[in-house]
Amino acid sequence: MLLACTAYATPSTRQASEPELRELLMKTVVDADSFTDRFDAQVWLLDMSTRLEPIIKDPQERLELVRLVHQEATRAGLRPDLVMAVIHTESRFNRFAVSSVGAQGIMQVMPFWKAELGRPQDNLTDIATNLRYGCTILSHYLKRENGNLPRALARYNGSLGQTWYSNRVHDHWHSRWYVRP
Repeated sequence: MLLACTAYATPSTRQASEPELRELLMKTVVDADSFTDRFDAQVWLLDMSTRLEPIIKDPQERLELVRLVHQEATRAGLRPDLVMAVIHTESRFNRFAVSSVGAQGIMQVMPFWKAELGRPQDNLTDIATNLRYGCTILSHYLKRENGNLPRALARYNGSLGQTWYSNRVHDHWHSRWYVRP
């Protein structure tokens, strides 16, 4: 009996959430200042949010995350879809991820950067802060490597001279996140 009620409630719940999702998307588009065109913002945010749905169920959390990714990637001169692939590779979008060497957050930023910048109060599990650090670091390495993405990715990961990490990012990028320019 309970299963029948649950199954029955699901379609109506889904239908009821569509206006909410539309309103949420419109608010996110208005807040998305890294796009030059509102239509492009709506298309990209909805596309990335849909791709992220199997990993993050909450639509508001997904839309806010992809908006922040686009904002910080654009600010750093990176492709937002590449940053999505790096995040997928580094933490599978877990903002509380901590690596075996102590890297933190969705882009797995090493905490020593906070001391280097004189900002010990920064919280690397805060998504906006982590994205700001991670995108800036990756952009720096990409410039340092004269646009050589595999080398920049390996440097970002601390595996310079090896290809396993850049191959993994490339695989995630082209199988799930790539957007044709």
